[in-house]
Amino acid sequence: MNNNNSNSNNRVVEKKRTSTGFSFWYKLPKKAYRVYTGYAKQLWKDTDTSARSRIANDKVAQTIRDMQHVLNNEYYCAATTTTTTTSSGDSESEGNGDTDNKGLVPNATEDELITNEKAKEQLLEACNTMLTVLDDQEDKSKAVILTTPEAEAEKASSKVTKNKTKKKPRSVLFGALMGLTVAGWVFSGDYIFTGLFCLVTILGQLEYYRMIMNTGVFPARRISVVGATSMFVTALFAPDLHQLCLPMFGLWAMIWKLTMRRKIATIPEIAATFTGMFYLGYVPSFWIRIRTIGQSELMEPTRLFPIMAAMRKFLQQKFGFLVPTVLISSPITSGAVFIFWSWISLAFSDVGAYFVGRKFGKTKLGQISPAAGATSPNKSVEGVIGGCIASSLFSIAGAWAQKWPHFILTGLVHGTLLALLGLIGDLTASMLKRDAGLKDFGNLIPEHGGIMDRVDSFIWTAPYSFLVINFVLPAIMK
Repeated sequence: MNNNNSNSNNRVVEKKRTSTGFSFWYKLPKKAYRVYTGYAKQLWKDTDTSARSRIANDKVAQTIRDMQHVLNNEYYCAATTTTTTTSSGDSESEGNGDTDNKGLVPNATEDELITNEKAKEQLLEACNTMLTVLDDQEDKSKAVILTTPEAEAEKASSKVTKNKTKKKPRSVLFGALMGLTVAGWVFSGDYIFTGLFCLVTILGQLEYYRMIMNTGVFPARRISVVGATSMFVTALFAPDLHQLCLPMFGLWAMIWKLTMRRKIATIPEIAATFTGMFYLGYVPSFWIRIRTIGQSELMEPTRLFPIMAAMRKFLQQKFGFLVPTVLISSPITSGAVFIFWSWISLAFSDVGAYFVGRKFGKTKLGQISPAAGATSPNKSVEGVIGGCIASSLFSIAGAWAQKWPHFILTGLVHGTLLALLGLIGDLTASMLKRDAGLKDFGNLIPEHGGIMDRVDSFIWTAPYSFLVINFVLPAIMK
């Protein structure tokens, strides 16, 4: 009797465990969807028309305050000069009619000083009136925004976030989980790979334009987001038309600015719009073209093919009811294998540079390149070398797995170039953030910032990787 009870209890416990595990895997996509949509809505709200008006009003208010400061300063200098002239006597002012007080302002009659003082008072009064109007507009907009319960919750969460000023150190375990997620992304098939790339690009574009708006520049965000995502889709379905996307959407942006805008577009607005489509759309879309290489031909299996086959079989048997069939049966192309090893080399380049620079970094990068040092003062030459070594080790392993000729030499060169180009991408993002006065692009990923803070090293490496797999490797393999 006791045995039967114990067996039934074990079955109940096992059933609870199974249901708990199933519930976790079932709710995980839903939670990810909520996180993504919530963050996308936040970015879209931060870049809408009301946000642009608020930023423009802040810029105007700051300009008015600077004007007040200048006027008050000039009034002080004029008063000082008048006092000095009066106390110095007539004999010191007979020469050239100017005071000898470091040339602050020339001598003026009492009527002129009174007129200048009245003009300054009128200007200061106008400045105060303009500031009052701007403050009233800001108060009204805040009152409208705070009427919604979502805004109240967002305000409460922002207060909690501001209290947490100390940034936690990066978690190695979290980074490893991110690496596994990215590996599954690479081998998920062309459609899923491209679709997730589009979703990531949308967030990256909005992060970029939110950052640009902090500098007072307002680009065309809708055209840029649609144009960038179209470049990924075109790279998959019509690669021959891929190079036409950037000029065509650039033309669309100019037509919109010339016909739909009430004011004349400025050079920074046009440049920011084109840069967003090029930097976050056209350049990284070459990863899609790399992913499709080798899918229409019989690919020679790599040395890791048996392990990957066993992993696919395990996933099919264990999670076949959860994982879509396309995730398991989709072919692993030679381009996907190349992307996997290139991305893991870039990831560990960042890790190697971080730990080596933290422990052995003594020579600042600014001593070699002042511009790079000004962009990222904490980077060191030792960290760069550590990143190149870590990237080269993984690239050599990838060259061996992919059966490259002279895999040690080719892997060493490829890994070093990947690390250096990844450094350029990191410095590019740091330059943009420093100019905008931001520490991170966003707050989506705990301990890591936004999307752009994680993918900056992978942007400029895309065209180089496309050149290597399309032209360099075929040439040395002949």
